[in-house]
Order: sequence, then structure tokens, then C-alpha cells
Amino acid sequence: MRVALLATYELGRQPFGLASPAAWLRAAGHHVTVADLACSPIPWPEVEQAELIAFHIPMHTATRLFLRVVERVQRANPWAHFCAYGLYAPLNAPMLRRIGVHSILGGEFEQRLLELASGACGDGMVSLERQKFQVPDRTGLPPLEAYAQLMTEGGPRLVGYTESSRGCLHFCRHCPITPVYRGAFRVVQRDVVLEDIRGQIDAGARHITFGDPDFFNGPAHGIQIVEEMHRHWPEVSYDVTIKIEHLLRRRELLPVLVATGCAFVTSAVESMEDTVLERLRKGHTRADFLEALRLMRSADLPLSPTFLPFTPWTTLGSYRQFLQELAGLGLAGQVPSIQFGIRLLIPAGSAMLELPEIRACIEPFDPRGLCYPWHGAPEVDALCVSIQETVKRAERKKEPREQIFRRIWDLAGAGAFPDIPLADRATIPYLTEPWYC
Repeated sequence: MRVALLATYELGRQPFGLASPAAWLRAAGHHVTVADLACSPIPWPEVEQAELIAFHIPMHTATRLFLRVVERVQRANPWAHFCAYGLYAPLNAPMLRRIGVHSILGGEFEQRLLELASGACGDGMVSLERQKFQVPDRTGLPPLEAYAQLMTEGGPRLVGYTESSRGCLHFCRHCPITPVYRGAFRVVQRDVVLEDIRGQIDAGARHITFGDPDFFNGPAHGIQIVEEMHRHWPEVSYDVTIKIEHLLRRRELLPVLVATGCAFVTSAVESMEDTVLERLRKGHTRADFLEALRLMRSADLPLSPTFLPFTPWTTLGSYRQFLQELAGLGLAGQVPSIQFGIRLLIPAGSAMLELPEIRACIEPFDPRGLCYPWHGAPEVDALCVSIQETVKRAERKKEPREQIFRRIWDLAGAGAFPDIPLADRATIPYLTEPWYC
């Protein structure tokens, strides 16, 4: 069968979500075309001849971009079988069916895609069956130079991307993983991960981003991989994502991360307010975050926290206090500027809908925005819009993070700026494509 696997956006990473199923399909004898539409055009001749066209939609932004192109692809090839797969596919199943998507796959999708191409796909959108993975086949994808780079004091590094696990043991209410995996956690076999890393290093990568929702869901698995990676390629650095509670619970592993070349750790802190953290079911408190930050600094391992500053519970006072605490903690230069304008997203199927107070404040589902709109205090909503616009303009001009933070501080009316030094961004490794949903 002729198969076209398409992605629209994956955070400036070469898509694992295309390379992994491509390996399965090609090994079974299917003719596979892959295209990352974030940095390459639609391969129209191959798309027009494809019998199966599958879009990978792992996140909200990717899904909205998918909606901009799918109709053109359907017009070009109305005879193909259309599939959407990835985290956001089952969450948006009713919408996908309305626009003519025939198959919707979530969870562990490689085996299901192979079955679909072979005409034997079973019932059920979400599969959590354990799989024996194949080494991702990145043939046909844009080179690593087309993607985000790691900026360091020593200069930029080409970045590769892989996944050593999927799903999550936890049930954070605002996370799209929760309604799909429901506490399940699946690993990619160690030899597969290392061979995938080897191929990307051979292609020029000098840094690897691990896209696991939480690298310490299976700490022994993750540590074995980075220890072996460091033995083979000691000059290659990496970054991981780890929950605050796991940084505390497995604190003895922080020196191992440093010794094996970890450049920084991303952690979804989300809020400094315990009441908000409890509503989000994050599993940590403000005090836990401060202790994790202390431990990370003691280990000389940079923490890159992400935040969700605009929720239905945000006030002008709480936002100002949030900025003041970040400045006091010396984190203003370590937080990507886009994080200061992030607003709670409530997509279809979100566990946030469990809360009566959320159900009371949302509007009907917006099929264009793919979310339930909500409104906070008018002055807070206006501030959020102003901050988002300010950050977009400033980043287009490549203004330093510290300068953007000062602009946001003034917009929020946070008072006199404290007389404290802000960390120079150049001393903290960071990716040129910041994390967001």
C-alpha cells in the first residue's frame, strides 16, 4: 500500500511520530512517504497517489494546523483512507469524524497503523497494548539543521529527538495525556532508543531531547539509557522532563544526570499557589518546588520551569506576586518568555471538566479553537492578551529574555523592579523553540 504520513508541528523537533510508524510500515513492505509540514511543503504527487493518508496530531497547535490543510489534501485525493493518530486524535474524535476522517488512533499507534495499512485494524480508538518497537526510520525527513538548536556558551548544537517512554503514571487534570492513557506508562525498548540516538548523532546531533512526558516514570529505564549513551558519546548532551515530585523522590539520581551530560531539566511547575496546584492535581506544593529548585542548584543542574499563570483563579495580585517571586528566585532569565502568557487550555475530554467550578465558568465548545473558552476577571484577561502580544513582538526582534521580563513586569504593574541581578540567558542552555502546548 502507498502510505503518506504527515505532521504539521512538533515543537521544532524532527518528528518521532512519523519516523517510528514509518519503520513499521516499511518493514512490512508498504511504500511510505513522510512529510513534516512545519518545515517542508506538502509532497503533492505522493499524496495524490496515496491509498492511506495519516496525520500525526500529538498536541493542540498541531491539531489546529491540521485543520488548515486537511481539506486541501482531501480535495487532492478524495479516494484515500484518511486517518488521524496521536494524543489529540481521540480527544477530538467527533470533530474529526465530521470532517471526513475515517480512522482515529490514540495511545500506542504503530501496531494499529500497520494493521490499518494491511486492512485488519480492529475496533477501538485507543490502544494501550505493549509494543515491541522498531528503530525509527527517519528517511525522507528534513535534516536536523531544519529544526530547533540548543544554545550554549560554547555555541549552538544540532538537536536530535527521541522518546524512551509514553503515557504517564499520574493524573494531572490539565494534561491531555490523562484522558488517553489514564495512568498507563509504556516504554520503548532500550536498544531501540539507543540505536535511534546513534542514527541522529551520525546525522550531526550533539544534543538529544528526550520527549518522555516524565523521564522518571521509569527511572531505572531512563538512567540505564543515559548512562549507556554517555559511555558511547560522552560529548553529547541531553535534556529531559521530570515532575517536581519525582525530582524530590529520586534526588539521589540528580548527580547521575549531571555526570551523564544532562544540560537542563524541564519541569511543569505550573503555579506558585497551593490552591491552584491542588485543583490541577499536580502532586506537589509551592514548598516542594522551592526544595526541588534548591536541590537542582546544589547539583549544578539548571531547572527550566514551565508555568500556567492564567487560570480562572488568577487575579492581578496573584500574577504580580508570581512575577515578584520569580525575580526573587533568580528565575526570570530561565523561563521562556512565552510562559508568562500561557492560559489554561480546556480541550475536549479534559479532566478539568471534573471540577464543578470549571463547568460553571466555561462556554460551549469552540470547534475552531478546539477548546472550551472561559473568561476570568476582565482586567486579568486583558493583561494576558497584552503579554502575549508583547512577547510575540519582542521575540521577533530577538530581545533578551531579561528585557522581555521587565516589559511584562511593567505591564502587570508589579511595582518597583527589585535591585537584583538577572541571570544572563547565555549562561543557561536553552532550545531555540520553547516548550508550549
